[in-house]
Amino acid sequence: MITSFHPPIRTLMGPGPSDVHPRVLAALARPTIGHLDPMFITMMDEIKTLLQYAFQTKNNLTLPISAPASAGMETCFANLVEPNDKVIICKNGVFGERMKENVQRCGGQAIMIEHAWGLPVDPNRLEDALKNHSDAKIVAFVHAETSTGASSDAETLVKLAHQYDCLSIVDAVTSLGGSPLKVDEWEIDAVYSGTQKCLSCTPGLSPVSFSEIAVTKIKNRCQKVQSWFLDFNLILGYWGSHQKRSYHHTAPINALYGLHEALIMLQQEGLEMAWQRHQRHHFALKAGLEAMGLSLLVEESARLPQLNAVTIPNNVDDALVRQKLLNQFHLEIGAGLGELAGKIWRIGLMGYASRQENVLFCLAALESVLLELKADIQAGVAIPAAMSTLQ
Repeated sequence: MITSFHPPIRTLMGPGPSDVHPRVLAALARPTIGHLDPMFITMMDEIKTLLQYAFQTKNNLTLPISAPASAGMETCFANLVEPNDKVIICKNGVFGERMKENVQRCGGQAIMIEHAWGLPVDPNRLEDALKNHSDAKIVAFVHAETSTGASSDAETLVKLAHQYDCLSIVDAVTSLGGSPLKVDEWEIDAVYSGTQKCLSCTPGLSPVSFSEIAVTKIKNRCQKVQSWFLDFNLILGYWGSHQKRSYHHTAPINALYGLHEALIMLQQEGLEMAWQRHQRHHFALKAGLEAMGLSLLVEESARLPQLNAVTIPNNVDDALVRQKLLNQFHLEIGAGLGELAGKIWRIGLMGYASRQENVLFCLAALESVLLELKADIQAGVAIPAAMSTLQ
């Protein structure tokens, strides 16, 4: 007979999901009410306001899509891309390829600018593409590439897009709440993220925000949005600013309780303090890893604090190390994807996982496993090196 599922307690330090804060877990267990209940609608409005703070925007069209970040990505492309639209995509990892898939499924033409994995997007190469494709409508790129740990200069890339009369679509799945993201100041047109990374929340929701220019484009489309569920012309009837809401779908009520609590905590900590916390713990992890003899893939100037791509030492079995960390220490770190599979580990310091005890625990556990496997590392120096940055 199948019985109730009781998951083990893990420390989640991979590329996501990250550790969920106990306050969020408690919020998820609150009594379920109706998705058109006046009290729930009040909370929906609060979530929109809290998300505007997290995104640093005044965009009215700022809300969580009732599905994971992949649906947030599809929402942006499905609403903004029409058949035959030319979209320039800056690819420097896995998620640029997914953007390409979305453009093609919308009937658009994807113009790819390929970058080496681990490098940020090169603005000069984007400008060259914009000059060569003067009829392009949209520029899309990943702000924080989860597959490599590289951060690109979103402000500069968006400015270039506008200079050549293009809208911008920005993937901020790993950056929201973890590193500077300023939607209004950088004039981003459409941005999407996820709840399971730096917001310390569970997977399953995707915060998005659209500028007024993007909203105008959506309202003046020549054809219907190909997705009924993700069509903003319909979603706004439920998530609009007026008190009377029309039924669109049954919202994930308890999941939204969790997001509300996570955003309250972000507001209480302060956005800039959250950015600084992620940076501080990144420096500690970096110091410990380098003292041990390990190196990071991405150059420091483009390195994400919340997603650390660690080069695997020679003659070390990637999967075996991760298996031992999981089985012996209940610690999850991530594998490399695509062309980096077997070459890097991805260690996340996202949201609630970005705290001192996690950094020290991860370093100690990784050192223990690597020594067990006879890896060529320096023993006994990682923790002191990390602590020296935290004092």
